[in-house]
Amino acid sequence: MNDREQGPRTSGPGAAFAGARLHIVTGKGGTGKTTAATALALSLASRGGRVLLVEVEGRQGVATLLGSPALPYEEREMISAPNGGSVHVLAADAEAALLEYLEMFYGMRRAGQALTRLGAVDFATTIAPGLRDVLLTGKATEAVRRRAGGRRRSTDTPADAPFHYGAVVMDAPPTGRIAQFLNVNSEVAGLARVGPIRNHADRVMEVIRSEQTRVHFVTLLEEMPAQETRDGIAEIRGMGLDVGAVVVNMVSPPLLDGAGLAAAAAGELDTAELAAGLKAARLDTARTGEHEALAADLAEEVRAHALRHLLEERVRGELEGLGRPLVELPRLEGGVDRDALSHLARGFAEQGAGQ
Repeated sequence: MNDREQGPRTSGPGAAFAGARLHIVTGKGGTGKTTAATALALSLASRGGRVLLVEVEGRQGVATLLGSPALPYEEREMISAPNGGSVHVLAADAEAALLEYLEMFYGMRRAGQALTRLGAVDFATTIAPGLRDVLLTGKATEAVRRRAGGRRRSTDTPADAPFHYGAVVMDAPPTGRIAQFLNVNSEVAGLARVGPIRNHADRVMEVIRSEQTRVHFVTLLEEMPAQETRDGIAEIRGMGLDVGAVVVNMVSPPLLDGAGLAAAAAGELDTAELAAGLKAARLDTARTGEHEALAADLAEEVRAHALRHLLEERVRGELEGLGRPLVELPRLEGGVDRDALSHLARGFAEQGAGQ
């Protein structure tokens, strides 16, 4: 196994984030991928810089998360971060990206709009889905390369000018499609072996394959998401890309210590003691015998909790065996709002993303 298969060689808790400017966040559906990507962007912006969060699936998931109307195709500041930082959001769209591409490289925006009216853009990206992926990944990688004071193809921006964005976070497709989505050179090979589209794909892959890019996987302490994470990491490593962190989302703390969990899982809880505890908690208005029945029900609930926690511990051990840093984010009751995002962002920072 070579160095890139293992990931960046940087040591310490920030190894998964150090030196990266493009953070690609993927995960099985239902794992909280968009929430994790947004919290990561906020954590990175809390250093005091400007961060771009790019959504590429067309779901307007970030807008929904932030309680905002659907976002247009523009880089819009959406979140203020500590230390003067900010998170800008782009809801990327393949059609709009193609129009922008035609304008940038050929001055053909009007022609592109005519193609849109004729349905040619939709037709092209349907029969050649690789083209759609090139346009979407290209938008994110262009933002990574962009220098302050310059826009896209500007040739008068000094090469040593600071970057326009300190970091770019991509809310990417799910784990099952991430390798195909990022392997744009392979996807474009059948479309164009030479020419501007091929050159565009090569520039995209130059950024994606560089050491400034990390692919982070969001998962849960459950068998199916963990298995998809293992498979996805193997695919990404097989492509020679750098794997960043494994983000374990929605983690709940155990309610008992180790001995208590073992006893509960084995069904060895003392229900008489539980009934006494219920009485001590002033639940003494129940009729005779109800404390014992309630204690028996409670013992079953505690046993289910213990078995679930032991399963989670096994899954955690398997994830640790992948050799990448684990970042754990807590389960938040009552949904995710701005305060909850700030809490998750601090969790990222404390575990290395803020270094």
